[in-house]
Amino acid sequence: MTEEELAALEERLAEAEAEVERLQTTAADREARAAHLDETLAEAKAELASRDAELAALSDEVAAARSEAEELRGGLRSAAEKYRQAVLASRAEVPPDLVGGDTVEEVDRQLEAALRMVAQLKSHLESQAQAQRVPTGAPARRALDTAALTPTEKISYGLGQRK
Repeated sequence: MTEEELAALEERLAEAEAEVERLQTTAADREARAAHLDETLAEAKAELASRDAELAALSDEVAAARSEAEELRGGLRSAAEKYRQAVLASRAEVPPDLVGGDTVEEVDRQLEAALRMVAQLKSHLESQAQAQRVPTGAPARRALDTAALTPTEKISYGLGQRK
């Protein structure tokens, strides 16, 4: 082997060593980046698990709150129904069909409307009864209208008045 060939081989060897070094640096950078990405992924998974646990806890709280709200609504409906029954017992003139509601406020509003309707009906019925009222006893006597009588009837009437 000649010196030229040897120099060419050494040059190729140096280039190959430089290429190996560059590839090792690139591989090390990529391994470091992969390790960093693995860490980031692990942190993201841990955060996701934490948020999933938090979401599950919040979902449980929401379910408990909904259950409690439904119980409270049931209690409110029960209390409103008892209030309605007590009000209707004290107001016999109000028909039960006119008063309803799921809350005390609704029962009060419907009761007021029913009382107004009952008052209007009473007033209307009283005015009708007043218009149809017939005085007691016999009607007052009036003089006979002689314009419609024949002359013979008029004479008989006149003679009957003398007695």
